[in-house]
Amino acid sequence: MSDAKKEYADIPGTFVFDQDQSRKGYGINAFCMTLLKADNRKAFKENESTYLDQFGLTPEQKESILKRQWNRMLELGGNIYFTAKLAATDGLSFQQVAAIMTSSTQEAYADMMLKGGRSVVGNRYKSEWENRNG
Repeated sequence: MSDAKKEYADIPGTFVFDQDQSRKGYGINAFCMTLLKADNRKAFKENESTYLDQFGLTPEQKESILKRQWNRMLELGGNIYFTAKLAATDGLSFQQVAAIMTSSTQEAYADMMLKGGRSVVGNRYKSEWENRNG
């Protein structure tokens, strides 16, 4: 099923991890799962690009990993729970990555979440935002 036909494809800034995303991101997620083992983390850190060659990644997927483009990894099929293993390998907490993903500081992100999260105003549907701003 194409994204255009999916009801949830209209949520701004969100990549719903469904069966299509799972298939698309299999290589990203398989790579991330290898990082559960210390020997694999060591091998990855020694030569990241070469290590990634074994997972059948597209050039875009490989680039998103190498550049730590967290949102792009999700767009290309990565699952946040798997990509968190890459963040941990880099010594980042989930909160630090979430702050990066929202173009925020860790402190500002934590404060926003403690105050109830991001407002839903203007964040319910892409089509509403596009009609209002475009």
